[in-house]
Amino acid sequence: MAENPVKYFFAGGVGGILTVLVGHPFDTVKVRLQTMSTEKPQYKGTFDCFTKIVRNESAVGLYKGMGAPITGVAPIFALSFLGYGAGKKVLTNENNDKLAHWQYFVAGSFSGITTAAITAPGERIKCLLQIQSNETAKVYSGPVDVVRKLVRQHGVTSVFKGLCATLLRDIPANGAYFVTYETIKNFLADRSTSPSGEKKSVSMLSTIFAGGCAGIMYWVVGMPADVLKSRLQTAPEGTYPNGVRSVLSTTLRNEGPGALYKGAIPVFLRAFPANAACFLGVEYTLSLLNKFS
Repeated sequence: MAENPVKYFFAGGVGGILTVLVGHPFDTVKVRLQTMSTEKPQYKGTFDCFTKIVRNESAVGLYKGMGAPITGVAPIFALSFLGYGAGKKVLTNENNDKLAHWQYFVAGSFSGITTAAITAPGERIKCLLQIQSNETAKVYSGPVDVVRKLVRQHGVTSVFKGLCATLLRDIPANGAYFVTYETIKNFLADRSTSPSGEKKSVSMLSTIFAGGCAGIMYWVVGMPADVLKSRLQTAPEGTYPNGVRSVLSTTLRNEGPGALYKGAIPVFLRAFPANAACFLGVEYTLSLLNKFS
């Protein structure tokens, strides 16, 4: 039986906060690697980037730009899981039969559409703050300053730069994310069936494993669009006149297809623990809500 979408809304908010707290340092390294100059690269790789940030900016540097996602992540994840819960409810038949894999994918893809209008500006702000290092001139003092300067210099639409790239990433990646989680969770639940045929509740370790694998799959699918989004959102105005198409053609021409997975190592290092924490928070919150409803 599909959960009430409203319960998914609150559970998703909790899961989102845990995701940011666990994963933001890896995200900062990812953005630095994705957006650094190819002519004079600042970092040799993931570990070099991580150590230079800590050495030059202290551990606090790894949490640069977290104000935007931590403020927006609760509603973003809440809407994402609300969209997923609503999609599951629409696709569930009157007999409450278990959904097919393609139905989980469709429900998950729908969740990516529901959040794009919030995710895109939040990541625009986050990325602009993350690429600031002690070695470069500091342009923005914080999230509010980013918004104020973008609106003053380029208009309100500048805050939403990268919206199409966000949709290109989140629609297929969210579909892959949720179908992976549900498939692994259901597989482990089936294996935990007692001799009498009664299914046991999925253990914490199973939730952690399924959530972590879902996070990995999200980035396997979504990484290329994420690289294009980061570059578009951090480039000076006018650099890419045709948006995502210009970023893609320029990237492939200058760096080849491998550039579409730049920053993949910190992404995959982050994906498992951050999304394991997310689904752990979601499942725990859903169980609490079910007890009191």
